[in-house]
Amino acid sequence: MKNINSNVKDLKVYNGCLIVVDMINGFVREGMLHDEAIGNKVERQIELIKDAKNAGKLIMFIKDTHDKDAAEFDRFGNLPHCVRGTSEAELIDELKPFEWGINTVSIEKNSTSFIEAPKFREWIELLQNVNEFDIVGCCSDICVFEGTIGLANYLDQWNRHHTIRIHEDAIATYDEENRKNYVEAAKLLGEQHGIQYVKNYKIGKEN
Repeated sequence: MKNINSNVKDLKVYNGCLIVVDMINGFVREGMLHDEAIGNKVERQIELIKDAKNAGKLIMFIKDTHDKDAAEFDRFGNLPHCVRGTSEAELIDELKPFEWGINTVSIEKNSTSFIEAPKFREWIELLQNVNEFDIVGCCSDICVFEGTIGLANYLDQWNRHHTIRIHEDAIATYDEENRKNYVEAAKLLGEQHGIQYVKNYKIGKEN
């Protein structure tokens, strides 16, 4: 695989993966779609990142990264965000120290679903022994939800038995107080698809 992180081990050693979705400045610190309340989940996310590192899991950082004329902007009402080359498309400062550490990889996406990112598809095809996925990040009802459902469907297509957990104490969405219906609907549909929603879960240990 081109541009593979040199700190990543032989891919066959991994049986689990933590996916950190869109914890970037454009959703947390700046720009028209940011909501600083999402930052309240960072402490818990860091706990889970450290747990995953200690357990030898692969960690994927997904970063919304768009060209200036991205089709998605039109679909969501001309809301340009996280444009390539701007600070909006970078991980928030608290997570940057982990981005290129041992057992980590950083992947850009141009849609609301990380499963559609070509680089993610390359990785997931090679990670044949990974059967447990833990998901954190934002936004609960859009990028987290759509990427997770897409991942489940992809794994089903190739008969890869799996467990997927969304950590409720480590996800958030923008303007959450006014979007409760969307968040609740996403959880309901996720559970219908066999996704586990968990709290106070420690990666790498029996719970």
